[in-house]
Amino acid sequence: MRTLKVGAVEIENPLILAPMAGVTDRPFRILCKEKGCGLMYTEMVSAKAILYKNRNTKPLMEVGEEEGPVALQLFGSDPEILSRIAAQVEEGPYAWIDLNMGCPVPKVVNNGEGSALMKDPRLVERILTAMVQKMKKPVTVKIRKGFDDSRVNAVEIARIAEGCGAAAVAVHGRTREQFYSGKADWDIIRQVKEAVKIPVIGNGDVFTAGDGARMMEETGCDGVMVARGAKGNPWIFSGLLHYLRTGKELPSPSADEIREEILRHMKLQVEYRGEYLGVREMRKHVAWYTAGLAHSAALRNEINQAESYEALKGLIEERVR
Repeated sequence: MRTLKVGAVEIENPLILAPMAGVTDRPFRILCKEKGCGLMYTEMVSAKAILYKNRNTKPLMEVGEEEGPVALQLFGSDPEILSRIAAQVEEGPYAWIDLNMGCPVPKVVNNGEGSALMKDPRLVERILTAMVQKMKKPVTVKIRKGFDDSRVNAVEIARIAEGCGAAAVAVHGRTREQFYSGKADWDIIRQVKEAVKIPVIGNGDVFTAGDGARMMEETGCDGVMVARGAKGNPWIFSGLLHYLRTGKELPSPSADEIREEILRHMKLQVEYRGEYLGVREMRKHVAWYTAGLAHSAALRNEINQAESYEALKGLIEERVR
């Protein structure tokens, strides 16, 4: 199994959990780490929110020793604020600091942040230059294919990132206009890989172990980043590791394994968030875990009515079989 080296940081395997808002919190990262994920990202954090000491940012930035390595992803558009905050937070327990240039959400894009940065290569150069100059830890960037089909500029942006001293680039093979629809273009990942010497991490449409292995083979990428394919399925990382080592798929988890994983996730979530928020946070995760199981639609309806840890636990123990 090959490792992945980003700057001076060496990751034991090239499998990465993508940053996902409302998903990649500490409990979920712990589960993915236990399944063999090589590196994980925090949920994205606003540099301005850190600057203005918004109390909601603190939980997003918490990382435990049992998770490492974890990268912190920042979003913003002001070179001075981003570089200042990146230098400030790099003292934390993070493998590196990543710049988000992939988020397609309107409230982020309309503020000139996230994937809106793809439209302004000169601003990207200013931001990354400032961040790299002020930091000791590696700076990485996550980009998309482009903003829309008329502006496919992932190769240009990746070259700018490399020229500024960024240590790696992750490429999601969709434009911002696509959001998460349609098919990810893996060929743009290959084009970026051929254009730069820094590590390139592929992202988009990795839902099975075979998908991840095929992405590496077809694009030559140095690492595979899993996003939606990990929702309700932390086993994708153990499956990917097994496939890369043996060329064979592991069997899907049984209903018993799914039930036990949900219960463990619930316990972690309630310990982390408290019962009220933890139970409500788990509702979406349970829906993802149980998708495809018998009577899963009815179960989801019942789960959404559960108000307490014991009520949710009882439902899972009784119905997930």
